[in-house]
Amino acid sequence: MAALSDKIAWVTGGGSGIGQASAVELARGGATVVVSGRRADALAETAALIKEARGKGEAEAVDTSDKEAVERSAAAILARHGRIDILVNCAGTNIPKRFFKDLDAGEWDRVIGVNLNGALYCTLAVLPSMRKRRDGLVIHVASYFARYQSYVGGAAYNASKQALIALVHQINIEEGMHGIRGCAIHPGETVTPLQRARPKPPSPEDQVRMLKMEDVGRVVRFVAESPAHVCVNEIVVTPTWNRLILGGGEMLLAPKIE
Repeated sequence: MAALSDKIAWVTGGGSGIGQASAVELARGGATVVVSGRRADALAETAALIKEARGKGEAEAVDTSDKEAVERSAAAILARHGRIDILVNCAGTNIPKRFFKDLDAGEWDRVIGVNLNGALYCTLAVLPSMRKRRDGLVIHVASYFARYQSYVGGAAYNASKQALIALVHQINIEEGMHGIRGCAIHPGETVTPLQRARPKPPSPEDQVRMLKMEDVGRVVRFVAESPAHVCVNEIVVTPTWNRLILGGGEMLLAPKIE
């Protein structure tokens, strides 16, 4: 029997990128996966990939930055399935004008609303039922920038992802006694559609050596398949050729010396 065969997983940001790859991997592991996102066409693509992998999946469209919408979606999933065993918070965004020199406060609010508040809303929506069953797993897909200071992410993205670490550890501090586990996964540079939001996207040559979203999806599955007595608090996963250490290209901070 597959390790996740009796589990219900809710994956936000499941229409593309790491969220999509995580949903497919969890379905391969036997879970019934509910994918959420704002775009119906993207969710349909993920559902097709799950079917292709011979998994079980369904879509639940929701904007995770909308607290009431999240509560409605969680209630609908619980009504259909009676439980949510695994929550994977993958919904995330960033902005091109991300540095203090041109950062707009409204854009800051948008990034925090999706990356941090959305993760909180979804977590609050699933905790009561997990607590009642004394079992549950909440995975936040954070970022390498949550663990190591870096220029590339910008102020709002970096701050939101670093805050996710606090949320995960607070889950483990408060809810571990109720059988609930939290994990923060920190991927290094990964080829996803979010890279298009960078002021200068990485070159195709650099992307070849980066993580692929499927690599991170397998990490999510590993955490989900860990037994209930094991809490994987944090995982950092990076490309072997790590530009965030090596530097160069669009990551150069200092102006050129004439």
